[in-house]
Amino acid sequence: MSGLLSLLDRFNADHPWSHNDAYAPVVLRHARQVRRAGGTTALDVGCGTGNLLLRLAGIMSEVTGLEPDAATAARARDTVAGHRNADVREEAFDLADHDQRRYDLVTFVAVLHHLPLTAALRAARSSVRPGGRLVVIGLARETAADLPWTVLSVVLTALVGLILHPRGVSGPPESMAAPTAEPLLTFEQIKAVACDVLPGVRMRRSLFWRHLLVWTAPDDR
Repeated sequence: MSGLLSLLDRFNADHPWSHNDAYAPVVLRHARQVRRAGGTTALDVGCGTGNLLLRLAGIMSEVTGLEPDAATAARARDTVAGHRNADVREEAFDLADHDQRRYDLVTFVAVLHHLPLTAALRAARSSVRPGGRLVVIGLARETAADLPWTVLSVVLTALVGLILHPRGVSGPPESMAAPTAEPLLTFEQIKAVACDVLPGVRMRRSLFWRHLLVWTAPDDR
C-alpha cells in the first residue's frame, strides 16, 4: 500500500491542482447564506493569491484579505484589481488584539494550522459579528483514523490531475505559490479545542486532507 501511495504522490506532483480552490464552492455556499441573511462584509484570513477573495467579492458588498507574505499579497492585489469592494492588506492576522472590526463572514482556508490554534480561534471568534459565520477549511496531522480519506484523496487527486493536465506540467500553478506548513495537530485535537472556544461549532473530516469547521456567532438580539 505504501508503495502505491508513493507512486501516486509522484504522479500527482506532475499533475498538480489546487485543493484549496476545490473547496471554494463550499465557502461560497456559506457566503451566499450569510448574504441572504443580510450580511455584507467578509474577511479572508491568509487570502493567498486572492482566488477566493475574488469570488467572495462577487457575493459580499465589501471583502478584505489578509496576507502576510509580500509576494503573495502582491499577486492577490493583481487578482482583485478593478474590484473596488475588495482590499488586500499585507499583514498577519492579529492574535493579540485582533482586528477590532467585526465581519459577517470570516474565512480561513488552509491557514489555521500556520497559527497557534487556541489564540487564533479566540481572535476569530471576536472578529465575527453577532449572527455572522466563521468558515474554516483546515488541515490536520494524519492518523490511522484518516487512512480511508487519505487513500480516496490520493486516488481522486490523480484522476482530477489527469483530467486537468493530461500531459503533465513542469510546476504548480501560480495560485499554489503561497508559503505552506505541515499541520502538527490531529483532527481530534483541533476539534477538542474548537469545541471549547466555539460552543456549537460543527466539524467534519473531508477529502483532500481537509476538514470543515463552521461556527455561527450567537445573535445578541
